[in-house]
Amino acid sequence: MGRTRARDAEHPVTRLDHGGTASITPSEFTSGFELVVDGTPQSHVDLDDPTHLHFEYIVRMGAVIDQLPAGPLTAVHLGAGALTIPRYIEATRPGSRQQVIELEAPLAALVREHLPLPRGASIRIRIGDARAGVSKLPGALIGACDLVVSDVYSGAQTPAHLTSVEFYRELSTLLAPTGVLLVNVADGPGLAFARRQIATVAHILPEVALLADTQVLKGRRFGNLVIAASASPLPTEWLPRMLAAGPHPAKIAQGAEVDAFAQGARIVTDADAVASPKPDASIFLR
Repeated sequence: MGRTRARDAEHPVTRLDHGGTASITPSEFTSGFELVVDGTPQSHVDLDDPTHLHFEYIVRMGAVIDQLPAGPLTAVHLGAGALTIPRYIEATRPGSRQQVIELEAPLAALVREHLPLPRGASIRIRIGDARAGVSKLPGALIGACDLVVSDVYSGAQTPAHLTSVEFYRELSTLLAPTGVLLVNVADGPGLAFARRQIATVAHILPEVALLADTQVLKGRRFGNLVIAASASPLPTEWLPRMLAAGPHPAKIAQGAEVDAFAQGARIVTDADAVASPKPDASIFLR
């Protein structure tokens, strides 16, 4: 029923408050739909199978989430797009409590109307800037989150104020002692931006892992890298085998390899933060 509803809308489009447009289109490559913002695919959602994550970096985030202790999660999502990960958590961990901060009210309304959330899902969407919104979350979330996801894009770039050590310090206050932070980082050859992001996150949360396609991790092409970080040892025992198996083969870097990756990289502060490099459409591999 949900799939028919979205298809009957014939590519709904909305203008965003901060410029540009967002649309929902049936995927050309697989089942489900894509949320496209200013020509860049931002999310993939399969209403009939919310465990179908599709985009490579989202699959890797899902693999980390699957390693968290069994049962419902308390989660905060910054920049959730069409709510792919919140839907995945609702499907795989019923009873989870989730808060989403989204800048664009028209985008959130578009998604709610044409890609409706499951009935009874405890997913609250708050409208506003991600960083400002963190400070307005309920006090009960401080130190109580099993998961915090930062996946924020303005157009095709992460805004500078969401890349600094001050920002990550704010996010860390939400985490429970064993809670995990996931950050989506897009970068190209040389990985200068990603190296600084790793150094910055590791300054706040000492346990860090990096998940990416091998060619991206070696800096040979533009792509997405997922940073997983925690104050406690990460639950990654089975991840290397899972990531190597596919459907999008990848590598997980930890320990000395992460230290070497970030060696010499300066920590990002509010004073010198810059937006992420502008990606090309090829990072959203089908």
